[in-house]
Amino acid sequence: MRIKDLRADERPREKLLARGAGSLSNGELLAVLLRSGNPRCSVLELSRQLLDLSDGRLGALFNLPRERMLSLPGIGAGKAASVLAAFELGRRFLMEESSVVKRPLLTAQGVHELMLPQLKGLQHEECWVLFLNMHRYLIGKMRVSSGGSNSTTFDIRQIIRAALDKGATALILVHNHPTGNPTPGPSDIRRTEELRRGVAALGLELTDHVVVADDSCYSFADNRMYPLQK
Repeated sequence: MRIKDLRADERPREKLLARGAGSLSNGELLAVLLRSGNPRCSVLELSRQLLDLSDGRLGALFNLPRERMLSLPGIGAGKAASVLAAFELGRRFLMEESSVVKRPLLTAQGVHELMLPQLKGLQHEECWVLFLNMHRYLIGKMRVSSGGSNSTTFDIRQIIRAALDKGATALILVHNHPTGNPTPGPSDIRRTEELRRGVAALGLELTDHVVVADDSCYSFADNRMYPLQK
């Protein structure tokens, strides 16, 4: 069905303006971004085809290669750019909302909630360090590496320099597992101990290493992983 054949209050753009973005389905929101279809299908049908490429999942659409998106008839560079920009704006919004923590970071779940907007949906590993003051309030965070699909590394000296520059007294190491299984591997355990020893030599404390998956996390501190166990 063509957009002009719909009632005015059922057309995606008009519906959004009248009822709010929350009233639209994922396909309708995509239709607003795409603006128009192609000679053989309406923009709503084109939106459904784009969602079909990702099994209807926004997380999969976020990671859809742009070449795959561009292969869909009716999706040119402009439409693909609009979709990619929308995802990036959403990610930055969540990061901005999470950048100010008004309570101490005392639990792995709090770390998971803080970092999930930056790590959710990634298909490669990233490693971050959270810098805390003596009251365990967040005073800064830094991405220290971005690796391949199953590994990541970090420079201990870089982390120590940043911690001293920020006046931090404690750190939390965070990295993601794109596989969805947050259980740490042997290299995760080894590198965590190397970092713990490195920062301890300068009077800093590594309070936890939280491994993040989209819907779960693993805390070295909560699981009393040797040698972080006190």
